[in-house]
Amino acid sequence: MRGASTASVLRWIAVVAVFAVGGTATAYGITRLDRENVPGLPAATEGLWEYPRLSSPPLPSDSPAPFADQDEPGAHHADLRALVLPAPKGAVEDRALRGADGWLETDDFLSEYAEPDRAALGQLLLDTGLRHITARGWTTGDGTRTRVYLLHFGTAAVVDDLFHHHMAPRNAPAHRVRGAERAVYDEDLPDASGIAEIRRSAYDERRPYGAEHVRQAYLSAGDVLAVVLQSREGTVATVPFVQTLALQSQLLG
Repeated sequence: MRGASTASVLRWIAVVAVFAVGGTATAYGITRLDRENVPGLPAATEGLWEYPRLSSPPLPSDSPAPFADQDEPGAHHADLRALVLPAPKGAVEDRALRGADGWLETDDFLSEYAEPDRAALGQLLLDTGLRHITARGWTTGDGTRTRVYLLHFGTAAVVDDLFHHHMAPRNAPAHRVRGAERAVYDEDLPDASGIAEIRRSAYDERRPYGAEHVRQAYLSAGDVLAVVLQSREGTVATVPFVQTLALQSQLLG
């Protein structure tokens, strides 16, 4: 899908994202709008995946939201396993990514990366005090495979340093994902998250693609580093990739 149709969908992904995630004032405001009062929205659903109704998990008693925490800015007090994006309707979930009790082994995450980057990244995560990883994965009817990983660290400062200096530099990802060794920063991909506190770097594989086309993105969200990978034989569509990033950002915000 190209041209005006793609632009229309991308323009409204932010609206669809906050419409889908409940529990915030912004989401409440959007759900009170009639679709007819949002120009372009009725025709802007082409290419979007249909997710179940999303809601933020309850916070422990007297715990603030992550970006309202004055004492521990960016700290996520809710159960991280409830903050990872679920599979859209009709997709086949990769149950193995749920791990044991919802926590994934670090080696399972590292298997996404090519050697020798895998070993270097594993040492980096050990040195920076990775606490745990939760993940979801699924395959949609068109063959697109999605993997979403949430890596939890001790502080937002650790994640900020990781994101800017060790994981997601401007020109290319610091560590090569298997099958996408020639990835570059995607300057054209719109950011539809609508959350100023969350930083994002997205990368696209250079042509010619290998067996699959791979897109990847990193989100710096307080004390959580999110890694989103999508791959498909042929081409990974732009719309569901942006939608996935927007919804995962909403859940972390």
